Amino acid sequence: MNDAKGSLSETDAIRADIYQLLASLIRQPPDAELLEWLSALESDADGSRLAECWAALIQAARISTPEALSRAHFNHLVGVIQGDIVPYASFYLNGELMDSALVALRRDLRLLGFERRDAVHEPEDHLAAVCEVMAMLVTAQRDEQINFFQQHIAPWAGRCFADMGKLESAFYAATGQLGSAFIESERASVEAQAAYRPVRIMTP
Repeated sequence: MNDAKGSLSETDAIRADIYQLLASLIRQPPDAELLEWLSALESDADGSRLAECWAALIQAARISTPEALSRAHFNHLVGVIQGDIVPYASFYLNGELMDSALVALRRDLRLLGFERRDAVHEPEDHLAAVCEVMAMLVTAQRDEQINFFQQHIAPWAGRCFADMGKLESAFYAATGQLGSAFIESERASVEAQAAYRPVRIMTP
């Protein structure tokens, strides 16, 4: 982190919060407090896809209960063997769990200074985990966030969220649709930033 950087902008603070919210909703079912918080939100009716997705999630939260979402979360994202959605980069990129996408991610996480906590049992390429890492990179204003997004989120997370968006559960479908719209927004922003990054010309 560059100490010369200023305080986190409002836009980046919102980005970090969305990454963290998505990570929380994917990792575990929302409790009564989180559902109440979501239910109390008001979305901006600006006609954007993101606004429509926020409105759908808020409405779904208002008609959901923690008990029903606990069952839905298990069925959709955990399962006895696996859920309806397998939220791992290796599954989406390699067709199998614990494959090369996880190896590459672990290498880059070590370079960034991240280690998996002992209490966390799922592999690091879980969608919730990469969203948490991205939230921390954004909050810390790390320059590596662009490369991390391009390497470990953009190639698969949008597809995973899109698959979630087709689930029968209104709440998890809305979560998936919000995640899909947010990743598309992030992709457009990252591509725009990358286009203006200085090119270093190497001379012999």
